[in-house]
Amino acid sequence: MKTFFDEMSSIEQTFWIIALISSTIFIIIFILTFIGGDVDSDMEADGTDFEADDGGVGFQFFTFKNVVAFFTIFGWTGITCLNSDLSVPTTIVISTIAGLLMMVVISFLFYWVYKLAESGTLKINNAVGKIGEVYLPIGANRSKMGKVQIKVQGNLRELEALTDNSEDLKTGTVVKVIEIISAELLLVEKLTK
Repeated sequence: MKTFFDEMSSIEQTFWIIALISSTIFIIIFILTFIGGDVDSDMEADGTDFEADDGGVGFQFFTFKNVVAFFTIFGWTGITCLNSDLSVPTTIVISTIAGLLMMVVISFLFYWVYKLAESGTLKINNAVGKIGEVYLPIGANRSKMGKVQIKVQGNLRELEALTDNSEDLKTGTVVKVIEIISAELLLVEKLTK
């Protein structure tokens, strides 16, 4: 290996070092991604948690994965250009453009994947107008909180509910959500046939 590097110019050695180091880091990130490790999300340093979110909200250009991808493509493109007998300035320009294009591609990829991901967070406003069934009895005129089972966002959920009806709503009564009172509290009415 030493003779391999000794025969190269300093610029070729630089491109090889960049390519080998960044490729090694890239492979480690790739393997960790597939075995369940997440290099960027929750790192610990001296017992202190900090966030380094990589696939988060919106389009993110300067992330750890993007920088590693830049240097990986930069290094290998530089080696290819030098082996094709291009000049050093041309090689640096082409390698930089290739690295930046890779960063853009990866940024768009993570942005696209993030947009495709569906949040499991309940959006309580989606419950208005839905029909459900009383699970725990609800007191008349908001006298006692009960629970209803209702399908919201494709999932069956149990949510707390009150009613303005003049009679108690017993278990099994079919109800309709007419209003959201607070974060997870519904106002329901008995559904009449």
